[in-house]
Amino acid sequence: MLSPIEQFRENIARVNNVGGFHATLNSTTTTIVDLTDLLRAQIVMIVSALDLYIHEIARIGMLEVYNGDRPHTDAFLRFQVTLDSALKGISKPSVSDWLDTEIRERHGHLSFQDPDSIADAVRRFSSCELWPSVAAELNMDVSDVKNQLRAIIKRRNQIVHEADLMPSYPGTITHWNILPADVVTTLEFILNVCEAIDMVTKPIS
Repeated sequence: MLSPIEQFRENIARVNNVGGFHATLNSTTTTIVDLTDLLRAQIVMIVSALDLYIHEIARIGMLEVYNGDRPHTDAFLRFQVTLDSALKGISKPSVSDWLDTEIRERHGHLSFQDPDSIADAVRRFSSCELWPSVAAELNMDVSDVKNQLRAIIKRRNQIVHEADLMPSYPGTITHWNILPADVVTTLEFILNVCEAIDMVTKPIS
């Protein structure tokens, strides 16, 4: 089974495959064919890879806390479960399947993309100061890391929720401009952020 960071890297490889497809088509077709939606798809895929990665490290990290492989955090102790799950945990304390199911259900409707929501997810299994630690790994200011991430999420939301359309006069359709370089910048930043998160949240041996 792949670890969360390995799965993340696999998902990023899929993003790169779409980029290769775009580059090939771009070199073999005329400018009449609009290929920019492939670039927009890459942005969406990158953020999706981030979201899934955070979901997985939170789930696995919380299970490690429950199994005694990590120390408890305040956020972990405040995590709410149903009485049905609590009874299962009491009856079989050495089995964590009930908690796995509970985490999946309670986290399933959540989005872990914004810096604050990501930090909240990490607090459920790690006591590290997430963004200062990540910023130090990236040799960046904390505010710059958060602002760049928020800008990426804003652009992703424009694509997903607004069809990436610019406000325009009635009867006209104009999309926000997007270039391959925008995708490269986004991919490199999210890749570096997730690699840094993986580094700073590893359990202390």
